[in-house]
Amino acid sequence: MTEASTTRILLADDHALVRHGLHLILERQPDLSVVAEASDGAEAVELTLREDVDLAVLDVTMPRMTGIQAAREISNRRPAVKTLILSMHDNEQYFFEALKAGASGYVLKSVADRELVEAVRATMRGEPFIHSGALKALIRRQLERTESRDQPAADPLTPRESEVVKLVAEGYTSKEIGAVLHIAEKTVERHRENILAKLGMRDRVELTRYAIRRGLVEP
Repeated sequence: MTEASTTRILLADDHALVRHGLHLILERQPDLSVVAEASDGAEAVELTLREDVDLAVLDVTMPRMTGIQAAREISNRRPAVKTLILSMHDNEQYFFEALKAGASGYVLKSVADRELVEAVRATMRGEPFIHSGALKALIRRQLERTESRDQPAADPLTPRESEVVKLVAEGYTSKEIGAVLHIAEKTVERHRENILAKLGMRDRVELTRYAIRRGLVEP
């Protein structure tokens, strides 16, 4: 942290009203300060790399990049910054993907007024924060793995390919996707070809359905 007594926080949510409410919750605490806000995942990554931030609180479902994708990018490019995922969904898939992406915790919006401050402080102490529903899911999954050799089917796509799928589903052109992800348009086209081949799909419509099933975009 830049100051011993204050955690500098970036808030990312595509709904301004939600950001305002979270801002109020955090700013009531003398040891917490919201220093930046973003309306989508890509902007959150850009601000985290540019601003003096200790912690990024990221909504799970946002345009351009999901909170989970943003958390992975932040963890890779600026590992000193911790991340928390905020979601309205009590969803096991999101929870486990958040942990894989390097997030320190998963907070439900429905209890953010009670748990967000606790989650932020736990994260800055280096402790993971898991809400009670997710903890039960974690225990259940471990028991299932112990009882059976069957493992959950892995996503065949790489993190970068998932980012491309999300943007394709949101209607971005290859040129626009390249600008968002800072890669060449030809590289985007190559990713699209690989993605279609891996998934056995033919067009944007099928990719959009896949993105919805994977929780990359809202239906």
